[in-house]
Amino acid sequence: MSDITASIAQHYHERTKYNPKTINAKQQPLNWSQQPLPFKEYKIGGSIDLKPYLTDDPTAFDDPAGLWWQRLSRLFLCSYGLTGRVPTADPPHYLRSAPSAGGLYPAELYLISRGTPLLPAGLYNYQAYTHSLRHFWESDVWTKLQTACYWHPVLENTQIALVTTAVFQRSAWRYHDRAYRRICLDTGHLLGNIELACALTDYRPHLLGGFMDEAMQQLLYLDAEQEGAIAMMPLADLLEVKQNLSLVRTALPAATQRDYPPIPDGQILSYLHQATQLPLDTTVKVNWKPAATQAQRVDKYNFPFCLKVSTLTQPIDWGNQLEKLEATMLQRRSTRAYSGAALTFEELTALLDFTYQPQHYIDQSLDGSPDYFDLSLVETFIAVSSVTGLEEGCYYYAPKTQELRQIRFKNFRQELHFLCLGQDLGRDAGAVLFHTADLKAAIAAYGDRVYRYLHTDAGHLGQRLNLAAIQLGLGVSGIAGFFDDQVNEVLGIPIDEAVLYITTLGRSA
Repeated sequence: MSDITASIAQHYHERTKYNPKTINAKQQPLNWSQQPLPFKEYKIGGSIDLKPYLTDDPTAFDDPAGLWWQRLSRLFLCSYGLTGRVPTADPPHYLRSAPSAGGLYPAELYLISRGTPLLPAGLYNYQAYTHSLRHFWESDVWTKLQTACYWHPVLENTQIALVTTAVFQRSAWRYHDRAYRRICLDTGHLLGNIELACALTDYRPHLLGGFMDEAMQQLLYLDAEQEGAIAMMPLADLLEVKQNLSLVRTALPAATQRDYPPIPDGQILSYLHQATQLPLDTTVKVNWKPAATQAQRVDKYNFPFCLKVSTLTQPIDWGNQLEKLEATMLQRRSTRAYSGAALTFEELTALLDFTYQPQHYIDQSLDGSPDYFDLSLVETFIAVSSVTGLEEGCYYYAPKTQELRQIRFKNFRQELHFLCLGQDLGRDAGAVLFHTADLKAAIAAYGDRVYRYLHTDAGHLGQRLNLAAIQLGLGVSGIAGFFDDQVNEVLGIPIDEAVLYITTLGRSA
């Protein structure tokens, strides 16, 4: 049976750590003939083509219906649409507006309509390959959605909602049990895109991670062995006065499971997902007021003699009507190699400002308080190798006071090369950013389900870093494969901090 001191989320995290002594022994050659398809196919239902509404002509649609469809089309394209084609195989590999580990795109995106004059009630799947909506269920399911979401108050006044799911095998085929980490990070990338795409199209997404998983599976007709819901977002239409809704709680706690049988390799991913589900119980009453922990962020690691550097800066300019943001979302690519040249301090502070200080962008019509599950649980450390105007070393970023606090004094280029599994990106980057969390404390607050929340929030932050870096003309690439324990040892990060995600930043080669 299990170690009584470790919950299933802690057990999963330990079991899926990369270790320098064993990683080569666990590597298996990929069978490319068995790679799952990255697109979901439906044999039933009708299709709504969104391509006719993609145009740069602002006068192309002067009727309310055309303008509404144009907004929805842009929302899906900027969130998860196809933005590139790599002719390396047959069929070709397609790139999307949201990044994905290994380009595997495990997420699926669904739309649920309450029923409007333009969008009949029912279930829709976003078909990125054709930029269309597949209407695969034609009946009113909104009450079922409300029940599955514990009668979330935002669902009372909204008409459409998005649901992100994960097709587990798309990522597990390559990354095996550790794939769940990458799946949740990729979901965070997608949520970050949806949040910003909504600002472009006059919607406001209300994030929700607390729902009855089985009820959501039944509602969307998902095969629970293959696919599971990760996040849900009702979309408030900001052009409708009744839908300018107040913010509510985004995350609900689940059970903490400490009694579980021995789990073979290859099965712990699915076991964790099942164990972190909220049970099907329609009698549960939820207080949807924001949780107190989310409003009480505290900056940590305030050592008395450490160097402290202010990161206050001017916000990034995203252009008139955010046209630079839309272009950046569609042009974004992960960097494959860095030159080793230095970043400037002004560039680093601009990246941090856009990622962690959204209130500075209200004047540009961006959401000043975007939804996360609980950012008070996520910490940020930065290994600085080459930033002009900033000493080399490891820094803790304090978002509340907007300053960097130095905790180690040295250049970590060679160590970063090792920590990132020998990837040159770690060695040649000007700065490498680490998102971490005290996993034990997080589980105490939300139970084992918090493992989803933590990685999704880290991916959301990572996507903001991605877009800010591209806009500034920098290179950026996320890394989800690293030697977990050695990160803490090398950088001097407290051992209680579980490493969630790494983002490398530099100048492209």
